Amino acid sequence: MGERIKKLKKIRIHREGTSELLYSAIFIIALCTGLWYLLYHVNPLVSHIVTPIFSGVLIVAWLMVLNFYRCPIRYFNGDTDKLVVAPADGKIVVVEEAEENTYFHDKRLMISIFMSPLNVHANWFPVDGKVKFVKHFNGNYHKAWLPKASEENEHADIIIETADGQEILVRQIAGAMARRIVTYAKEGEECYIDEHLGFIKLGSRVDVYLPLSARACVTMDQPTTGDQTIIAKLA
Repeated sequence: MGERIKKLKKIRIHREGTSELLYSAIFIIALCTGLWYLLYHVNPLVSHIVTPIFSGVLIVAWLMVLNFYRCPIRYFNGDTDKLVVAPADGKIVVVEEAEENTYFHDKRLMISIFMSPLNVHANWFPVDGKVKFVKHFNGNYHKAWLPKASEENEHADIIIETADGQEILVRQIAGAMARRIVTYAKEGEECYIDEHLGFIKLGSRVDVYLPLSARACVTMDQPTTGDQTIIAKLA
């Protein structure tokens, strides 16, 4: 790894969910307390039965949201030169040559990762390099695993240039449930594997477009771990 500078976000719960988790916890406590108080003055027995059940359902729902916003601290162990690391947790849904007509206007090796609502939704930079371009596009909300989602859905594009001049396009894509894409990448900044690229709320997808000379290291339906799984090697 050498002496690379890493701008790591050292958090266990992602900052995108901090306020939502706090406010929802306060709401649940207030709601359950109020329910217990009202029912207790009507029928104490009913209060002791209904309130725990109602509270349990809300707590389970809150824990599911907590699980969604978890953000494990990860470090890629090894030399990152020429490696492309998974930008997200999920499952490989595309490994193929595809036309990229927005920037490159030629064929690229396309690798796509689908994230279910149960996956970690933080996104990492897949390569070391420099951010050349960042742009957000409004669009539709097709199911994220559909081919047309890559271009028609709301998405954010980030182009990274590696030290040897190869350009990588990373595309954060909103899905049928996802309604917010957050991108931390800034044009002109150096970026590194282990650094957070952004965050996508609920089910979504991340596409990576690589030069055709790159060699894919994953197969269809293979699970990926963000910042850990090697998805390709650059020539």
